[in-house]
Amino acid sequence: MNTPQTEYLLAGGGTSINALPKISLHDHLDGGLRPQTIVELADGIGLDLPETDAIALGAWFAEQSNSGSLVEYLKTFDVTTAVMQTTEGLERVAREFVQDLAADGVIYGEIRWAPEQHLSRGLTLDQTVEAVQDGIEAGIDDVRASGRQIKIGQLVTAMRHANRGLEIAELAVRHRNLGVVGFDIAGAEFGFPARNHLAAFDFLAKEFLPVTVHAGEADGIESIRGALFDGRALRLGHGIRIAEDIVIEREDDENTYVTLGPVAQWIRDREIALETSPSSNLQTGAIAAWGDELVDHPFDLLYQLGFRVTVNTDNRLMSDTSLSRELALLSDAFGYDLGDFEAFQLNAAASTFLALEEREELADIISAGFEEV
Repeated sequence: MNTPQTEYLLAGGGTSINALPKISLHDHLDGGLRPQTIVELADGIGLDLPETDAIALGAWFAEQSNSGSLVEYLKTFDVTTAVMQTTEGLERVAREFVQDLAADGVIYGEIRWAPEQHLSRGLTLDQTVEAVQDGIEAGIDDVRASGRQIKIGQLVTAMRHANRGLEIAELAVRHRNLGVVGFDIAGAEFGFPARNHLAAFDFLAKEFLPVTVHAGEADGIESIRGALFDGRALRLGHGIRIAEDIVIEREDDENTYVTLGPVAQWIRDREIALETSPSSNLQTGAIAAWGDELVDHPFDLLYQLGFRVTVNTDNRLMSDTSLSRELALLSDAFGYDLGDFEAFQLNAAASTFLALEEREELADIISAGFEEV
């Protein structure tokens, strides 16, 4: 059964944000577990937890994640990945993940996760991908049985601090017609540039498998440049530090006059999607150069300048959030309305790693859903 979903309403109109059709591009499988599931899976494998009550455990994750450091933030994943080392654990987590996305109004989601982190109990890389896909398909069946529809694609991820990039890229290509739609690298960004995985990116380019790269979260413009040049990234995971390549010349009461640097210009003009995750960006200190509140986030600047911004959760457990909540927070901070929300979802639809016809179908579903409000 799905966990209860908090209802978020658009200020002024009372419109349910949860009910709006949405697309999730940046959502980590090991960052979206239900606390009760962690408790039950941990009990089954004899794993000690910092808290054994589901509510207390959820609070622990949120507290630990508010460190202001990506490195510290990532340590919470030691707990979640520990209960995702068996076929049963992976299937259950993936199935509930899909259920929870659908309950929040998501009609298409790309779930990213790193198979190399799920091998400690004897599973092979291929077995982990198969287990997750089985869970995804079971979740889709559950959603369909409830009268709704959802599509899901896997983004197979390599850990950027490890040396298995090519092996994981080959894994992704083996499963490209079995649920996998793209490739990602994740983990500690600073000190681990995309070029470390150049062999993987060369292979993926030859195989025409789409790539997104975590960049512009814990490192700046050079990391983003590497994601574009070495990684051939079609999207940027977070990418918000591209704002460092934007110079504000002057502002008046109605306008902001800026100059874009070459990397920012390329990203905007080529419509390379930015997979922003507002709450997570606060927690990890990704926006520290601009402030420590959501209103300081460069999201609105990027949106107003015409960048292809998308809204995501990153890790729903760690940030105690949902896609509806992220939209509500942005609306509160910047005064966004339904038209803005629709623009964000259409940006996401255009940036999925699906075929053109499927992207157009998603856009039609989004527009129709917003027209019904």
